[in-house]
Amino acid sequence: MKLYYSPGACSLSPHIVLREADRRFDLERVDLKSHRTASGLDYLTVNPKGYVPALQLDGPGSPILTEGPAIVQYVADLAPDARLVPPNGTFARYHLQEWLNFLSTELHKQFASLLDPTFPRSAPVAEHLRGKIGRRLLYLQDVLEDRAFLMGETFTVADAYLFTLLQWCAPQSIDLGLYPNLDDYEARVADRAAVQAALSAEGLRERHHYHRSA
Repeated sequence: MKLYYSPGACSLSPHIVLREADRRFDLERVDLKSHRTASGLDYLTVNPKGYVPALQLDGPGSPILTEGPAIVQYVADLAPDARLVPPNGTFARYHLQEWLNFLSTELHKQFASLLDPTFPRSAPVAEHLRGKIGRRLLYLQDVLEDRAFLMGETFTVADAYLFTLLQWCAPQSIDLGLYPNLDDYEARVADRAAVQAALSAEGLRERHHYHRSA
C-alpha cells in the first residue's frame, strides 16, 4: 500500500492508523500547492480532488481509496486483532461512524476554512469559526470526563482523527489548556508508539503541545 500525504495534514490520521495496524506501506509526500508528489507525479492523476489523503492499495494501477474516514476503517478492518474499529454490523461500529462524521463536519470543516488561504480573512468570520470550534471542544471536554478515549477505554481510529485535528489548535490561537480533559487526552495519544513514529516520519515535532509552557 502507498499513502499519499502532506506533513501535518489530515492524512496524519490514516498514517497513524496504518502504524497502529502494523501494516506495511510506503509514503509519498504531496505538495498541495503544485499538486506534485515527491517522485514528480501529477497528484491530480491519483486523486482529482487534489487533497490528501489517498491510499493506493496494491501498487500502480490498483484501486485508490480517498477520504480519511473511509481509509481508516478500511485499514482497521485489515487488522481486527488491533481493535481499532468495532466489528461491522454492531451498534458500536455505527457509534464509531457517528464520531467520524462529527469530527469531519463539526471540527475538520471549521478548521479547513481557517487554514484555507483563499478563505475570506475578516476578523468576524474567523472569530465565528473559532467560536464554533470552541463549543465543540467544550462538548469533547465533557465526553472525556470519564473515559480515556472517545469510544471508552480502547483507542480507535476516531482517536487518530481527533488527535490530528487537535494539532491545528495552537496555530489558530486556540489554547487546549482551557480544556484540561482534552489536554490530557492529547498527551495520552501522543505517547503512543505509532503516533510518535508517524510524527517522526512526517518530520513533525514529537509532541505538539504548543499550548504548554516550556
